[in-house]
Amino acid sequence: MIIQFYQQLIQVLYENAAVVATVTRVIGSVPRELGAKMIICEDGRTFNTVGGGAGEAKVIQQAREVLKTGEKQWVDIDLSGAPQRETQGVCGGLMQVLLERWSGEKAIALAENILSLLQAGKSIMLVTSFDAAFPYLLTSEHPIPASDQIFIETLQPPPTLLIIGAGHIGEKLAKIADFMGFKIIIQDSRPEFTSPERFPPNSLIFNQNIATVLQQLTSPKNLYIALVTRGYEYDIEALKSILNINLPYQYIGMIGSQKRIKVVYKALQNCGIYSHQLQPIHSPIGLDIGALTPEEIAISIAAELIQVYRSKS
Repeated sequence: MIIQFYQQLIQVLYENAAVVATVTRVIGSVPRELGAKMIICEDGRTFNTVGGGAGEAKVIQQAREVLKTGEKQWVDIDLSGAPQRETQGVCGGLMQVLLERWSGEKAIALAENILSLLQAGKSIMLVTSFDAAFPYLLTSEHPIPASDQIFIETLQPPPTLLIIGAGHIGEKLAKIADFMGFKIIIQDSRPEFTSPERFPPNSLIFNQNIATVLQQLTSPKNLYIALVTRGYEYDIEALKSILNINLPYQYIGMIGSQKRIKVVYKALQNCGIYSHQLQPIHSPIGLDIGALTPEEIAISIAAELIQVYRSKS
């Protein structure tokens, strides 16, 4: 996701100049979304993607010219498959990609500022001009320009995934979700299951009970919650804490059979939880792909996280 992109960009810029390619216009069916980015380096390396295939090859080819001249260029990628003109695919749509060279202290400072703000959990607006001006961040001192010669994109901090339960599935889910760009928080009262080496670097790991952990969270924005606990009593404890404090979340899912889910829901209702509070819970958790192993179940949960995340964004 976006954090990894700017981390990579900073590393590249400390070595040499690079071209940042940004999808600024899409029509119809295309392989990447508005705002998708990639990096093209002077030594030929590339990071991230704007869709692959012949369209991306065209981007890389023109990026070499931008690295030489420093002048911004547009790349039109025609995926219509129209027989009467040169096209780069048959997806059915059109993409426009802006290429601009980033180099020097000014570029490094902007990339580092973007990264620090995103890591602090802040949303920011990046303004890219279609003329020779370098991109800049929109602040209260700079009102939104009224121009069709700029591209404004909102860069969001990475979503947070709170995994309740550090067993086999929790371990695998943390690794997959970290790869997807989620910030990872682990809660489990068993110290033998929460050793840092089992989880991705920079994961926040808590051994306290879930109520205590929730009090320590500073209202994370874009919060996703996965309950993959070792027993239904831990589901009850966690859901009581989450639902009683009206913790804002984008997604909550709970692992378990239909029987286990019914037992948990009945216990919660007996404790004063209303049925409408239970309706948003994805249970059983994950997309129904016939998953059996911890790895497969973690993948099914990750797929559901993507489905919800993309529908909201």
